[in-house]
Amino acid sequence: MMTDHYTRALPDVDPAETKEWLDSLDALAAVQGNARARYVIARLIEHADDLNLGLPPLTKTPHINTIPPDAQPFIPGDENIERRIRAFIRWNAAAMVVRANKDTGVGGHLSTYASSSSLYEVGFNHFFKGKADGQPGDHVYFQGHAAPGVYSRAFIEGRLTEEHLDNFRQEVGGNGLSSYPHPRLMPDFWEFPTVSMGLGPINSIYHARFNRYMEHRRIDDTSNSNIWAFVGDGETDEPETLGAISLAGRAGLDNLTWVVNCNLQRLDGPVRGNGRIVEELEGVFRGAGWNVIKVLWGTKWDELLAADTDNVLVDKFNNTVDGQYQRLVTESGAYIREHFFGPDPRLRKLVEHLSDDELRTLPRGGHDYQKVFAAFKAAEDHRGQPTVILAQTVKGWTLGEGFEGRNATHQIKKMSVEQMQVLRERLDLVDEIPLEDLDDGLPPYFRPAPDSVEAKYMLERQQAMDGPVPSRVVRDRRPLRLPDPKIFADFDDGSGGRAVSTTMAATAMLRSLLRDDAIGERIVPIVADEARTFGMDSLFREFKIYAHEGQLYEPVDHDLLLSYAEGRDGQILEEGITEAGSVADWIAAATSYANLGVPMVPIYTFYSMFGF
Repeated sequence: MMTDHYTRALPDVDPAETKEWLDSLDALAAVQGNARARYVIARLIEHADDLNLGLPPLTKTPHINTIPPDAQPFIPGDENIERRIRAFIRWNAAAMVVRANKDTGVGGHLSTYASSSSLYEVGFNHFFKGKADGQPGDHVYFQGHAAPGVYSRAFIEGRLTEEHLDNFRQEVGGNGLSSYPHPRLMPDFWEFPTVSMGLGPINSIYHARFNRYMEHRRIDDTSNSNIWAFVGDGETDEPETLGAISLAGRAGLDNLTWVVNCNLQRLDGPVRGNGRIVEELEGVFRGAGWNVIKVLWGTKWDELLAADTDNVLVDKFNNTVDGQYQRLVTESGAYIREHFFGPDPRLRKLVEHLSDDELRTLPRGGHDYQKVFAAFKAAEDHRGQPTVILAQTVKGWTLGEGFEGRNATHQIKKMSVEQMQVLRERLDLVDEIPLEDLDDGLPPYFRPAPDSVEAKYMLERQQAMDGPVPSRVVRDRRPLRLPDPKIFADFDDGSGGRAVSTTMAATAMLRSLLRDDAIGERIVPIVADEARTFGMDSLFREFKIYAHEGQLYEPVDHDLLLSYAEGRDGQILEEGITEAGSVADWIAAATSYANLGVPMVPIYTFYSMFGF
């Protein structure tokens, strides 16, 4: 909430009227309680936003879902079939890691995809556009540790074989699968390397901004391509992850959606044991100008929240720390009744009609298909801001009590025969996976028959989304033309006796390339706030610095030949003091040949203060 009391610095033109409003609020709180007063104030703030009154945004909202049940859209397709497909994918993802570690100990991760399966499957079935229609489609930055689930889906689609899966993390021979996403290792499959913490998030931001750059400069129409990035909540501790989110907010990148898998755990333990990572991230993103959608509680919580007229359940949500939320995942329904609902008789009464087992299985929002779909749809439809979806999940979901919410779950690579039997039953695969096939400790893979309902449905959804994702398809939609050789020939005779620095020569060559009719528009000059150091300020007025809103001011040097000029169609990417951001710019431009089918030539002028 706003607590800086900034109104004290403003003149009150009618103190008597102001006092009447404040007295009304005092009376409301005194008669109907703080919860009712908070609700009315929140509604007033929402209405003020509708009226465009210009109030600063809230950075903290209650620990509940952003989208109410009555605003959830209808899910197209068959949810029951999609649930069955998710079960197949979950099984194969676990089986692949278990089989790979039976004798080799190559590692892998069981729990990350288990916590995020619904997040990915909603995207695959309904949102991620492929490239089968000849267009670039969407660009998805997958969370690296969730790779087994993506491989599992590709296996069911028929794009990978059992041999591929059996060589997970053993790709040296040519028939295996890389540990994590990387186009160098799997050039026809993965589009982006993402597992180095923070690499995917920062690149997704500059990628989304570069797509806008291409569109604003009328080089390519990128309006139908969205960028999705899947991020772990623990990954947000990396400076590269959150360091550039203000750029996305300033640039209004509504072609960018982040999905943060808030399973509340990192490798060693809770991300914020004594706090709430969702609350923290909400404040950070709202402050940076993002649209924030929280998906915290599943459908079974809706009736409890509707009956929570005293706001005691919401208050409990708001005051329970993540370390305790994780403890609740591992405990019995009786423990949950006593320690979460029990201290307050009003809370206990809310759930008196539920059994202990029903309390234990109250789901988190990131596992609820309807809630996740509603969030993705809202993100896709939102305009003017990037969106972050904060989805609360359980790490190791469905894998069994030895995995779910345990501090060590990220490092567990193996499952016993008994644990695989439990997973088989929880996924309702008793007909698909014969019990005796688990006896040797090598769980079999499962792929539905081509004429099965599930296989046909997957094919239909894939066709509706214009092909499979991920898929790296390089199409040279707009080939480059070589520049005039005279550009380089002009330097053959040297400087003619004049003293010329390397930077002067480089800037002169860059200017000639930018002016060239054949390749000029494809050159992307990138500089990290050192253009004047290199004498590149002479390029500002002629080629302009890219700014999505143009130039809304008259610069102090407007009357000079070398004035500071910005433009919506500007060609220079002047990023300020951010070498990581400039490198991300360079990557986005350098990979445009694959991402968009439009090759660009980025030239990043790096100021190496201390040499190499």
